[in-house]
Amino acid sequence: MNWTQYPDHGPDESILGDLHGRTILELGCGTGCNLAHLSTLGATCTGVDIAPSQHRKAVDRWGHLSGITFHTAEVTDYLTRTAGPFDVVLSIFGPVWFTDPERFLPLIRKRLSPDGVLAFSHKPPTAGTQVVGALREAKAVTRWDYTPEEWSASLASSGFSEIEAETIAPPEGKDTGTLLVRAYA
Repeated sequence: MNWTQYPDHGPDESILGDLHGRTILELGCGTGCNLAHLSTLGATCTGVDIAPSQHRKAVDRWGHLSGITFHTAEVTDYLTRTAGPFDVVLSIFGPVWFTDPERFLPLIRKRLSPDGVLAFSHKPPTAGTQVVGALREAKAVTRWDYTPEEWSASLASSGFSEIEAETIAPPEGKDTGTLLVRAYA
């Protein structure tokens, strides 16, 4: 389980609590490697990614595992039309970073079971982003490069509690850390 952009750096899945028997939704699951790992710990896992090519790779590589399914969908559409609650929702350098939190966080909150956890990571804000209201526009992609304090405020206004937001320092020789956020329904 890699929360940062560096292999085997940062915390592991233990930040999500005991996963055995829990339901997990990964938003922006890519090729499904993190979900494959979590399914071996006894979780029932669902992955959603917008890219059909990622879906094919995930199914080809991990589709044989029991308790894991993959879907191709835009995440806000998926959250709007899916009915079941999830115990854990996670996004690693995924759509939480690229989707308007005022719309997205309430959708996630509605799909979390009581005491469910949302955890996500992305690069922390850097120089070179332009602040436009609460939104920062990067050079190539619009993303929500919030600081830990801004994510905490946004999550609280969407009904989350026990919010922890921190920047994990990069490994030696690297210059970019990783923002890691965890909050409870």
